[in-house]
Amino acid sequence: MTVITSQAPAARGGIAGSVRDSLVVAKRNLIRMTRIPEVVLFGLIQPVMFVILFTYVFGGSIQVGGSTSASVYKNFLMAGIFAQTVTFATAGAGAGIADDMHKGLVDRFRSLPMARGAVLTGRTLADLVQTALIILVLSIVAVLVGWRIHNGVGNMFAAFGLLLLLGYAFSWIGALIGLVVRTPEAATSGGLIWLFPVTFVSNAFVSTQGMTPWLRHIAEWNPFSATVQACRKLFGNPGVSDSGAWPMQHPVWASLIWSVLIIVVFRTLAVRRYRSATS
Repeated sequence: MTVITSQAPAARGGIAGSVRDSLVVAKRNLIRMTRIPEVVLFGLIQPVMFVILFTYVFGGSIQVGGSTSASVYKNFLMAGIFAQTVTFATAGAGAGIADDMHKGLVDRFRSLPMARGAVLTGRTLADLVQTALIILVLSIVAVLVGWRIHNGVGNMFAAFGLLLLLGYAFSWIGALIGLVVRTPEAATSGGLIWLFPVTFVSNAFVSTQGMTPWLRHIAEWNPFSATVQACRKLFGNPGVSDSGAWPMQHPVWASLIWSVLIIVVFRTLAVRRYRSATS
């Protein structure tokens, strides 16, 4: 008598196959986002509220470069708001992956001949596209409230590239959180808790000059601060620090190094966790 055993089809090997599978999963997630437009809408409302509140509530009170001018603070603020927006998208990435795991969708993916890391890569790529859309709309709002760039269009696109790279790097942290926790609700909470100290112990909303020495040191070596500093430099906005810390002196390189390092470390951990969770 012949015994028939069932097993998951073998995944297609090679980088090309992995890229193709990742793009298919990314397309699936993008289609899902278009069918739930309120997700994108709510993602837009929060950063727009931050822009309006910080600009008009704190604009004439916070000193930047010896000036308390509201227009100076608007230009100082926007790099921080952009960076905060791309990093807060991390919570959505973690919640989405946790939801897929909770509903058993990942088990269905396992039955297909696809690269094991494609599920996570596709999800993070889809979140990157959504983040780029939010940044585009936020830029229009920023221009309407008085934000301007002064170093040319090329530097502007370079700054936005660094922002999206940071957002993509942090999305892998969110992916790992989504794989570790048991429910989407826990992933959302866990994805936000660590973001608040990262974004507020930084140079995003106030200058680090007034911080106590130990806190200023942490803020200046914060990967988030490096990207904010790089964007201000590329945009030509006020607030470029004269600190002697290496990330503040070479913010573009510091931002690139931090983002790539985070991607390498947390993608490796997330894919390893995914494989062990679905094996």
